[in-house]
Amino acid sequence: MSLADVKHPADVKHPANIKPLADVLYLPEDPAHDPEIEAINDEAFGPGRFVLAAYKIRESGGHDRSMSFVAVKDGTVIASVRMTRIAAGAGRAIMLGPLAVRPAYKNLGIGRRLVAIALEAAAKAGAPAVMLVGDEPYYGPLGFKKIPRGQLAMPRPVDFDRLLAHEIVPGAVARLTGEVCHASQARVAAHLPAMA
Repeated sequence: MSLADVKHPADVKHPANIKPLADVLYLPEDPAHDPEIEAINDEAFGPGRFVLAAYKIRESGGHDRSMSFVAVKDGTVIASVRMTRIAAGAGRAIMLGPLAVRPAYKNLGIGRRLVAIALEAAAKAGAPAVMLVGDEPYYGPLGFKKIPRGQLAMPRPVDFDRLLAHEIVPGAVARLTGEVCHASQARVAAHLPAMA
């Protein structure tokens, strides 16, 4: 089954701690979803999001729709997760975020389900790791661990205790060193293979 075919949470394996919510469809992101996604992100993060380090990276080249998903209930987007290809030193990875859920649907497992779907898509796309800026208590149970302090630099100030990574390929996080940037802006040696 291709992730592009995901129409209902029953179509996807659920980790034991992530139960599907009835009547919520998990779909690949489409350009038609953009206005609703922007409204959700504005509601969740406000205008302050535009000065964050992760936003600076994403605005350098955009996100990858093939690994970005929405949760839809009754024809309305209620949550979304976006994924962006990044580079740091010789390493390549995906940056997860923003992940946002409308307030009326928080704490129902929708965000965690979107993360699980996005991680599966990243693995299928050949990504060696997924990183994010977020809270360890939320993302830790989903397989994210702190990136050692001093390993990475961000283009804007960030709380380095919130830099987390989910390693798909052993050793991939150790290859991420130095300044994090959008993959399209990377100065990576020509002999390194590109992610599929």
